[in-house]
Amino acid sequence: MRWFETPSFDFIKATKVAYFLSGSLIIISIVAIFTMGLTYGIDFRGGQEFVFDFDNPVDVVEVRSELTEPLGSTPEVKLFGSESEILVRVDTEEDINQTRETIISNFNELYPDNPVSVEKTDLVGPRFAEDLRIGALYSIIFALAVVFIYIFIRFKGWYFSAGAIAALAHDVLIVLGVFTLMAQFAPFDVSIDQTIIAAFLTIVGYSLNDTVVVFDRIRENSLVYKTMNFQDMINKSLNDTLSRTVITSLTTLFVVTVLFIFGGEVLKGFAFALVIGVILGTYSSLFVASALVVELQKRAMQAKS
Repeated sequence: MRWFETPSFDFIKATKVAYFLSGSLIIISIVAIFTMGLTYGIDFRGGQEFVFDFDNPVDVVEVRSELTEPLGSTPEVKLFGSESEILVRVDTEEDINQTRETIISNFNELYPDNPVSVEKTDLVGPRFAEDLRIGALYSIIFALAVVFIYIFIRFKGWYFSAGAIAALAHDVLIVLGVFTLMAQFAPFDVSIDQTIIAAFLTIVGYSLNDTVVVFDRIRENSLVYKTMNFQDMINKSLNDTLSRTVITSLTTLFVVTVLFIFGGEVLKGFAFALVIGVILGTYSSLFVASALVVELQKRAMQAKS
């Protein structure tokens, strides 16, 4: 940890390497998304939804495992209100009444001494799923737009806003690419549903927080070291905040890793997205956002002269 007491790393010097790495990951992600397509969850595809009430608590992991074969696909199973109530969502073309009877039949075999009743049966139609998909896209676009305006007002420079937005888009796009590539072989569910959208927005918030801390130090240093070269000041600001960035990232990464390992099957996709997001958010704050600010500021100065 002595490296972080008085660090003097030249982050801007590594810009070309960072651009190559980030560019490669973004290209791979875009190609994967357009050729393989996104794997949507039932929230965005449509399907059938049931709520069952047992007399005694049940294990959702066991229920999910036992229902996968008779239903022909892995259903989404969650606790619903209490440990004896569960929500089951399934993507199937069968009649909804037939699906319900199949599920109840398997419950009776799995829990012969634990009676079950049906509390709710719903059909999630394609139109509703399409509305959810559009709403999720709008929520991310709206978040990025608000961030752009906030950064522009706070730091009084469009290149700060552009650097921050580019870093955020970089993080979300790569995570989306990873989920697309892993869809066929991941040992847990990596389909895009409302939980994963929440993870993306969390990643945006985390990455933005790191970036704003660096930008704040740049603003402070610009007032103290008025004659310092802008690139040198960016480097100094990154080094000044490096200890805080590393410690925050490591502690957050530890928490989300524990959540991924011990949080249960339902949270694995969410926690996995956060693990990748924390790593990418830290990297983009150090090597992407600030490097773009230097590049865009230089071009802005050249345009004025």
